[in-house]
Amino acid sequence: MTTSTITTPFVVPDDSLDVLFREARSVNSFSDEPVTAEQVREVFELVKLGPTMMNIQPMRLLLIEKGEGRDRLIPHMAEGNRAKAETAPIVAVIAADTDFHTSMPAHFPHNPTAGDMFADNTSVRADIARYNTALQTGYFIVGIRAAGLHAGPVGGFDAAGVDAEFFEGTSWKTQLVVNIGHPGENPWFDRLPRISAEDAVRVV
Repeated sequence: MTTSTITTPFVVPDDSLDVLFREARSVNSFSDEPVTAEQVREVFELVKLGPTMMNIQPMRLLLIEKGEGRDRLIPHMAEGNRAKAETAPIVAVIAADTDFHTSMPAHFPHNPTAGDMFADNTSVRADIARYNTALQTGYFIVGIRAAGLHAGPVGGFDAAGVDAEFFEGTSWKTQLVVNIGHPGENPWFDRLPRISAEDAVRVV
C-alpha cells in the first residue's frame, strides 16, 4: 500500500515563508524598541550575497539614527512620510553607486579590466546602477524581515535634496528611503490584492 504525499516547491519551513512573505507588510508606525546600526549591517552581510550583473553590487546604505542626521533628513521627506521617518528607530537611505566600475577588479577578479567598458559612459553606468540597486533593495527588504525586523519603504521624498544633503561630491545617488523597526500602533493597512499567477505567468 502506498500513501501519497503533498509536495511543495519550497525547501524552507512554512513559518519562514509566513515571516518573509505571507504575513509581512510594509510598516507605517513604530514602537520604541530600538534597532541598531549593527543589526542592519548584519542584514547587509547576508543580502550582499544576492546576484547582481557581473557582481557589481552598487547598493549603498546610509543609516540615519535619531538625532542631528535625522533632523537633516526630515525636511526632504514628503509631508505624508515625515512622521514615519521621524519615529522609526533607524532609517536607511538606499543609494546607487554610479562608480561601481572602479570596484570591479576586486568584485569581478577573473576579468579585472571589465570595468573599463563602463568608464566613459556615465549615463549607462547610472542606468545599470539604478537597476541593480533596485534588485538588491528587494533582497534587503526580505533580509530585514528575516532578522525579525519590519521595513517601511517610501518613495515620497526629494531625492536631489537628499543627495545634496548627504552625498554631495560622491558617486552615491539616492534611490529609496526605508524606515526600519518594530511595529507600533495600527502599523499596517489591509493587504492589497495581488495579481494571480494565471494572469502574470506565461509558458511557451
